[in-house]
Amino acid sequence: MTSLTIRDCTADDIPAIAAIYGHWVTHGLASFELEAPDVAEMRKRREAILAGGYPYLVAEAEDGRVLGYAYASAWRARPAYRFGCENSVYVAPDAGRGGIGRALLGALIERCTARGLRLMVAVIGDSGNTPSIGLHKAMGFKHAGLLEATGWKHGRWVDTVLMTRPLGEGATTPPRE
Repeated sequence: MTSLTIRDCTADDIPAIAAIYGHWVTHGLASFELEAPDVAEMRKRREAILAGGYPYLVAEAEDGRVLGYAYASAWRARPAYRFGCENSVYVAPDAGRGGIGRALLGALIERCTARGLRLMVAVIGDSGNTPSIGLHKAMGFKHAGLLEATGWKHGRWVDTVLMTRPLGEGATTPPRE
């Protein structure tokens, strides 16, 4: 892996993020979106994540190129779910298998733990998405369920894999309100 900086996402990163995500929407099964959102939509989504107090990170190469991004968001909207979060990690298509996803997810786990969250949920599109499943497993996530044929994309049914990872003290103690 080349020298990599994991840092907070800025508004200037959104065009690169939109390009990375757009590739996976168009060519992959990790996202169940059918049309790649434009830069304006990705800006709105980033603002909503940050307004919720969640981290939004990018992996930047020495030359300043954004190689991937990750963020956490609310797992579910109802108040009892407030100590859990869902993660999203995307790496540029030409930068996979270089440790970028691991670096992003590791930093995201640290940030969410420091925020007092107790559980991180991975909602992985496609039960055949071995890179994402393997990354999450390597980072301490455990298989929590399989929802079969939850989406129709690229001419086939696509499963959803659920994986979870405790953060901090997990469910061993009550959370600090």
